[in-house]
Amino acid sequence: MSDTALGHARHVVTENPVTGFALALFILFVLAAIFGPSLVPYDPLASDTANALQAPSGQHWFGTDQIGRDIFSRVVVATRLDLGIAAASVALVFAFGGFAGLVSGFFGGWVDQVIGRVSDTIMAFPLFVLAMAIVAALGNTVPNIVLATGIINFPLYVRVARAETVQRREAGFVDAARIAGHRDMGVLLGQVAPNIMPIMVVQMSLTMGYAILNAAGLSFIGLGVRAPTPEWGIMVAEGASFIVSGEWWVALFPGAMLMTAVFCFNLLGDGLRDIVDPRRRT
Repeated sequence: MSDTALGHARHVVTENPVTGFALALFILFVLAAIFGPSLVPYDPLASDTANALQAPSGQHWFGTDQIGRDIFSRVVVATRLDLGIAAASVALVFAFGGFAGLVSGFFGGWVDQVIGRVSDTIMAFPLFVLAMAIVAALGNTVPNIVLATGIINFPLYVRVARAETVQRREAGFVDAARIAGHRDMGVLLGQVAPNIMPIMVVQMSLTMGYAILNAAGLSFIGLGVRAPTPEWGIMVAEGASFIVSGEWWVALFPGAMLMTAVFCFNLLGDGLRDIVDPRRRT
């Protein structure tokens, strides 16, 4: 990244408190995912029925659940799994959906039509229902959750990559690369792909929030990660039945963490868009 781009990025982060806040949250989530499991005060799987459904206190910051497990420890440990699922699914769809959109926009013709029909077929279904069907058919394992989340986001990445590629395939630098003797695939990967990368990175950030929400939603309805594994969606589902009886903390804290993560990545995506948009540079 050039000094001008770095300066602009620093300006966006320092002058926009919302972007700075989102970046701080993102760093906090990453640190929790990496170091959290080794720093939590309690074993997230250890039950203590004598202390079941204890309200938040100095000993248990987020209280305990129905079998006495420390909710704070479980919420922090779940960060690694939820962010890992979201990051893996986004990386998967970025690789395949982004490449499909590049090829579709660059070559056009029947290639464009085939990829377009595949995207349209996926979008013909309610996306969360499609994710449910994929996981139910393949089994509710983490790899299948990643696959299902990647598939339902495939059309979005195809359309973004295709639209950006169509705008650049006749650009001067593309013609210069062809004149220099580069083959079509070399031009596509060496010239076009790097030029659409900034907007694709923004799209990845925006999709991370949806991927986290989708994984948690699958777990909430029983099609995601299986108990007793700490996972935000499972914890919200387990705590929902205790809200009526007054044990609000069982569902509140994992739900708040889920909401904060989605909020963080949406704000971070807006900040990244400000950074990569040349029209916002001064």
